Formats: sequence, structure tokens, C-alpha cells
Amino acid sequence: MTPLMLGFLGLPAVLILIFLRVPIGIAMLGVGVFGSWLITGSFNPVAAQFKNLAYSTFASYSLSVVPLFLLMGQFATLGGLSAGLFNAAAAWLGHKKGGVAMAAIGASAGFGAICGSSLATAATMGQVALPELKKYGYSGALSTGAVAAGGTLGILIPPSIILVIFAVLTEQNIAKLFMGAFVPGILAAIGYIIVIMLYVRMVPGSGGVRERLPYSERFRALARTWPVLVVFLLVIGGIYAGIFTPTEAAAVGAAGTFIIALAARSLDRKTIMEACLATASATAMIFLIVLGAAALNSFLALSQVPQVMAAWVGEQGFNPWVVMILVLIFYLVMGCVMDSLSMILLTVPIIFPMMSVLDFGLTPDEFGIWFGIIVLIVVEVGLITPPVGMNLFIINSMSSGTRLSETYRGVLPFVASDLIRTIILVAFPAITLWLVWLLY
Repeated sequence: MTPLMLGFLGLPAVLILIFLRVPIGIAMLGVGVFGSWLITGSFNPVAAQFKNLAYSTFASYSLSVVPLFLLMGQFATLGGLSAGLFNAAAAWLGHKKGGVAMAAIGASAGFGAICGSSLATAATMGQVALPELKKYGYSGALSTGAVAAGGTLGILIPPSIILVIFAVLTEQNIAKLFMGAFVPGILAAIGYIIVIMLYVRMVPGSGGVRERLPYSERFRALARTWPVLVVFLLVIGGIYAGIFTPTEAAAVGAAGTFIIALAARSLDRKTIMEACLATASATAMIFLIVLGAAALNSFLALSQVPQVMAAWVGEQGFNPWVVMILVLIFYLVMGCVMDSLSMILLTVPIIFPMMSVLDFGLTPDEFGIWFGIIVLIVVEVGLITPPVGMNLFIINSMSSGTRLSETYRGVLPFVASDLIRTIILVAFPAITLWLVWLLY
């Protein structure tokens, strides 16, 4: 069997192992090592290569952002920042029809600015928002659908762990990717709020209202969110002001949220240890997947699959937009059965070189930013797409008395909003890129 044929069999082999419930990091590592052995015909060169693989992979300075952003999210949760954001949003919007659900979206967007994980944002906001939504008579469908959708903002609004991984894989500028994600993230939050406005008018009894608060109380609630603004300005503002690199900004953000949680008296030796252990556990899981992807990518490089695919696509004269649509459909379908990080690591090394040879009227740097944001959005839609969206299961398990079928029904309008937004961003790349152009 030729190396090229072995390379083409590698991806189906990984998917079969995943469906057999083998952890994805182990599946990619096993296929990568075994495939490289078959190509070289000897285990000695493979062993010589892979004995240094872990070091060469994790020696990347950019990857130190991952545990720092995870730790920042842990301290932000312990510091009560999620509750403060939700209370402020509810104070301003709660008296409107559907306002408490809108507040959950706004709070998720704010929390996403200091937490780079969708699942963490969904779980944290679920603890805060779901009891309030139930208290004011919101249906289980709208409550769980809104909070699950809001959770996806955690990975889109910078800082974003997935964007860091994408930048490392494709050698893109992390700061530019963060800036490119900002406008699509805000559009996502606006789209979700519009969905709630329409939902409560089209489905009577699906949402209640909260008492109107005087402006003095609203401004007091808003003032309590100052720690979030400070951390966001330190992290994102520091990056674009040229004060910090992304890695340094992540360290500053982790230190800032630690001080905030300490000032809120929500930290002791036990909670600090729990936050560090949770961060270490999540980092280990992510790094195992990254290591497996590095092994698989080494195997694919030996087989020449990415190079052959890129050359073949370039020679066929396909319409770039047709290829883009097919790739996004593939990501949307696969995102329903795999988590976003695994999808990015498994597919980007093959698909990105293939897409890079097509002419979308953008420079290579512009294409890398635009394509990365689009792929991230589509993969994240999979987190809330029935029947196996991970955010749906997390939020439904937190809402007692709400059937999973209700959550499926409630999230569908938000999925429709995501698809409309994706079409707009694909058709008009300038929406994603204009802030990058403005700053760079």
C-alpha cells in the first residue's frame, strides 16, 4: 500500500476509533505512530522522532496561553463575576418582555471576554441564570435554549483558547485572530437577543417580566461589574496597545482575576487548590489532544496527503465558494458529534492548505483570519445542534423538570440565527476583517 493511500485511510481510522469510544487524543496518537511505522517500514526512525515529539510540541511559547486562560476562567467564576454580570444585565433588561433571557445572553458575552471556553461559560451562566429564569416564569425550552446558545459566546468573544490552537496550527497572528473574532461575537449576541424578542412574541407564555428597577439601582448593579471591565481592558487592551504579548496578557488576566476573587473573600486554600487542579486537568486533556494531533500530522506529512490535496484542488479549477460551502457543511455535521477542539486539530492540517490555494480575493494573512473565524463559528454551532450538542446536555442536566426534547425545541431558533450570521460573514469577509484592517 502506498504512503498516500495510508494517509487517506488515517482520518477514517481516527473517526472509527472515536466512535468506539477511544479518547480522541489516544486515537490520533495511535494512528499517527502506527501509520508512520507502516510508511517508514521500521520502528526505529519512528521512535527516534516521537521521543522528542512531546517536547517539540509543547515548547511552543504560545501554548502557555492555554492554562493561563483556563485559570483566569476558574478565578473569575470563584470571584462571582458571572453573577455580577447577570445581575447588572437583568437590572437593565429584566423588565422587558424576554428581558431576563436577554440578560443571560449579555452576561454570557461579558463572561466570554474573560473565559476562553464555551462549556465553562455555559455551565457557569447556567448556575446563575436558570434559577432566575424559572422564578420569572420562563419556559424550560426558552431558558435552556438561551443559556446553551449564550455559552457559545465564551469561545468566540476573545480571548479564545480554540483560536490560540488554530493560530499555532496555521502560523497565524493570535492578536489579529482575536480582533477578527470580536465583531462576529458581538453580532452573535445581538442575533440571540433578536431571537428572544421574536420568540416571546410568537410563543405566548414562554417568558415573563421582572419588576422595573429605579435607575439608581441599575447603575449600582452596573458599577459592580467594574472588575470584568478592568480584566478585559488589561488583557485585550494590553495586547493591542502593544504593552503585552498574548501570553503575557493571559498571565496578567489570571493574576487580576485571582486578586478579584481574593478581594471577594471567595478564595481559601481549598478553593485555590480546586481551581488549580481543575485547570491542570483541563490543560492535560487539551495537551493530550494536541500531542495526538502532532503525531497524526507527522504521519500525514510523511504520506503527503495535505500537499497532494492542495495541489489537486488547485488544478481542478473549482469555484472557491462552492468548496467553502462544502467544507462548512462538513464542519457543521461533524461538529454535532465532536467537540470543537478535536475538530480543529483533526481537520485543519488537511483542510487549511487545501483552502489556501483557492482565490477568495484576500491576502494569505487575511484569508487565514477570516477562514479561522468562520470555521470556529460553524464548529461552535455544533455545540448547540441536536441531537448531540454538548452545551445542550450540560444545560439540560442543570434544569430540573425540563425534558431534553424541550431544550432541542428551544435552541433551534438560535441555531437558525447562527446559520444566517454564518452566511452573512461568508458573503462579506470585510465584516470580520475591518477591525484588523483598522488596527494593522
